[in-house]
Amino acid sequence: MRTVERVVHGIEAVVRLFGWIAAWTCVVLVALVAGDVVMRYLFSIGAVWLQELQWHLISPIALFGMSYLLFVGEQVRVDVFYERLPVNVQRAIEVLGGLLLLIMGLYIAWLTLPWVAQSFVRGESSPNPGGLPFRWLLKSLIPLGFLLLALQGLAHALRQGFSLPSRGE
Repeated sequence: MRTVERVVHGIEAVVRLFGWIAAWTCVVLVALVAGDVVMRYLFSIGAVWLQELQWHLISPIALFGMSYLLFVGEQVRVDVFYERLPVNVQRAIEVLGGLLLLIMGLYIAWLTLPWVAQSFVRGESSPNPGGLPFRWLLKSLIPLGFLLLALQGLAHALRQGFSLPSRGE
């Protein structure tokens, strides 16, 4: 049981770290958008790379944030039905959902690896003049984000399956 708890806590520590990265990326994104607006409308200055960076930053927010949302219990659930079920059935649904998320996350991460590798080999960059280089770096966040989601799915299933206390307890 201690080993399972250590595994769950280890996974959740990694997910918390990436959740923190996603949160601070939101702050950076807001600052960049505000700066871009000020530069464009007050000084008539704009940069393609800055606009691309803004939409690039949305990726880590979404991809790292999805596993963090599962960690904090903010995932989408049909509570109208779920809350009326017995606790054991709810726990079984959570375990099954976590295991399915593990499988789906690993599968999607695996499917995207050749796409990232192809981008890296080609040295893919922005097609826009003055755009950002290293497009493969942005694309590599996709398998990383889904790997994190798979790991959090495993931690969720283990926490529910072994009736470990919630994060707040």
